[in-house]
Amino acid sequence: MTMQPAQRRSAALLMGADRAPARAMLKAVGFSDQDLSRPLVGVANTWIEVMPCNVHLRKLAEHVKEGVRAAGGTPIEFNTIAVSDGISMGTEGMKASLISREVVADSIELVSHGHLFDAVVALAGCDKTIPGTAMALARLDLPSLVLYGGSIAPGSFRGRDVTIQDVFEAVGAHASGRMTLQDLRELEDHACPGAGACGGQFTANTMATALEFLGISPMGSAGVPATDPGRPEVARAAGRLVMQALAFDRRPGRILTRGAFENAIASVASTGGSTNGVLHLLALARESGVPLHLDDFDRISSRTPILADLKPGGRFVATDMQRAGGTRVLARRLIEAGLLRPGELTVTGRTIGDEAGEAREAAGQQVIRPLSNPIQKTGGLVILKGNVAPEGCVVKTAGHTRLRQRGPARVFDREEDAFAAVQTGRIAPGDVVVIRYEGPRGGPGMREMLAVTAALVGQGLGDRVALLTDGRFSGATHGLMAGHVAPEAARAGPIAALREGDTIVFDVEARRLDVEISDAEIRSRLQTWAPPAPRCPRGVFAKYARLVSSASDGAVTGFDA
Repeated sequence: MTMQPAQRRSAALLMGADRAPARAMLKAVGFSDQDLSRPLVGVANTWIEVMPCNVHLRKLAEHVKEGVRAAGGTPIEFNTIAVSDGISMGTEGMKASLISREVVADSIELVSHGHLFDAVVALAGCDKTIPGTAMALARLDLPSLVLYGGSIAPGSFRGRDVTIQDVFEAVGAHASGRMTLQDLRELEDHACPGAGACGGQFTANTMATALEFLGISPMGSAGVPATDPGRPEVARAAGRLVMQALAFDRRPGRILTRGAFENAIASVASTGGSTNGVLHLLALARESGVPLHLDDFDRISSRTPILADLKPGGRFVATDMQRAGGTRVLARRLIEAGLLRPGELTVTGRTIGDEAGEAREAAGQQVIRPLSNPIQKTGGLVILKGNVAPEGCVVKTAGHTRLRQRGPARVFDREEDAFAAVQTGRIAPGDVVVIRYEGPRGGPGMREMLAVTAALVGQGLGDRVALLTDGRFSGATHGLMAGHVAPEAARAGPIAALREGDTIVFDVEARRLDVEISDAEIRSRLQTWAPPAPRCPRGVFAKYARLVSSASDGAVTGFDA
């Protein structure tokens, strides 16, 4: 099936005598008449020099372009931004992270629309670039795919594999006197050995897995590590594949269906993935016009066992899962259990069931459990509601068995204040840490709380303290932690009414998060509540705060917030 030149989207940009000025400018860049006679394929890159997750994508893009050219297209590379969660964590800079997801999506949409590309390949690495690129492709609805840059190799520290999670937890261990500064520095020097995204089933690998199960990324492409010798061929294959998608007009609108989103949720649940997967899949569904709600995550997770033994709750990292057989093995397991819709189309033109049928499982592998021996019988995501979170909040149960806690609230209006309290020993076993005014609007930007949660674990309090916040958690967070509490404090949610010493009750089995005061008392407190002054009165942060929706709706912009 061959698309005629006049049928291409780029024809309006390039064909006819009146388009001579556009052709002249493109020739100045180096394109020939032959180049401009072919389909134009945007190669949207999130390369940046500030983080290992994306630092190698400039070279990877060259291989994507080789694949596009070999298949008869003309690639045109352009760049957008990225913000490192791991580097900005625990600082004001972390407020930029979630906002960057919207900027990534907006900028790819604008460049692709402005230059009438016929197809797009988007390269992603760090956490927010993965959903950001996918959101852009959903908006554009052009033949397109997302290519993940791959995971970092594990570091080695005194004979054991380590990840960035170990460094964050070591900060707490050092503060409590359980680790020397010299040991901390040695761990710091060895935890991240090169290019690639964080190795555990943190947000990057959670979303890379989810996009394969959605079908917008080729199955098996995400698992090849960033520095693996096979990664260039994965990139070339992506370039060839997008040209095939163009020939057969395979667009995201045909791939991103309700069934595909249910498959993606099952992948997050079965791998003990990040709570950020909830936020990003809600946002991507909104961009795709697919109805998806918080309760869908609880429903699907409750029937889906955790099969992948991955960090932070388990033992292994993404490179181990790839050696075990990768996402195809996991998909086959879920299809055998009747937990995946096998007929959903993927960007390859094959169904996810077809892809799972090619699974090759390594003999004796221990990373992906058999259905008869799951890590947990139900998935790693739970949605709680209650008088603290009427719109809901998200708890990850993977990696811990504590399902209930009742304790006094320790209330903080900024992440830094909570972190200081942990570091100076002012949080006691049984406490419930409350961090508010860190939601999408209140932050603004909905910071992740890994610095706080990791410090608690590092001090030995991870299984004795609970935490709730209208902010987010890193995929590396584990323990009884409720994030995305909605409505957020800045929207006069009940979390704004909590006071120091109030008794908070987590009851995961009952799906409840409550404070032991009456509804009348909550209303009375909120009647005297006044919103704090905006932390960012102008610029991109102020714009985002005005436009962003609730976390329960994906914290998206571009819709009625």
